Amino acid sequence: MKSKLFFLICSLLLSLSAYAQTLEKMNWFNEPDKWSIDGNQLSMTVTPKSDYWRISHYGFTVDDAPFYYAEYGGEFEAKVEVTGDYKVRFDQAGMMIRIDHENYIKAGIEYVDGKYNLSVVVTHRTSDWSVIALEKPVESVWIKAVRRMDAVEIFYSFDDKEYILMRNAWMEANRPVKVGMMGACPDGEGFSVSFSDFSVKHLPDAVRTKWLETNK
Repeated sequence: MKSKLFFLICSLLLSLSAYAQTLEKMNWFNEPDKWSIDGNQLSMTVTPKSDYWRISHYGFTVDDAPFYYAEYGGEFEAKVEVTGDYKVRFDQAGMMIRIDHENYIKAGIEYVDGKYNLSVVVTHRTSDWSVIALEKPVESVWIKAVRRMDAVEIFYSFDDKEYILMRNAWMEANRPVKVGMMGACPDGEGFSVSFSDFSVKHLPDAVRTKWLETNK
């Protein structure tokens, strides 16, 4: 009986430690004025007049929106559920994978012209933007990113079961990256967003795995 109780206590402590490792010990880049963590959920009010974009089409560069992240090397699968109270043009929230101010990918929901859009911005010195317009607003969306060698695949889901690929983008291999949750509000006065069940799962290095298999 005592051994079972000890095991349960250890399991609980490990579970709490996992939450702390995932959220409590992460870092802010451009910390917003209001944010909180409750269990496995991060909530924040997105900083007004903030965004991530470099040069192309608009002719300006901005790098001042809130981003809550941890740093990872190697290959991985990252996933998060995003729920936002989008209000005005270009309100956006989702996941970001970032090397530095000239190299990053952000993906999630972006509110444009009264519609919800699945949005991906890929930046390598200059930014590009791809969107998939949704027929109706959605309560939340799951974003998943899989980094393999020099590519990142971005998927979306509305039920955390069926994931659909929406972008395959280049990102330099063998460079540590910052992975986490971001929100931006270029036009408005801020909005509320929450991120749930953020996780990053290590994947064995594909090149090394192949080498090991062929050199047994």
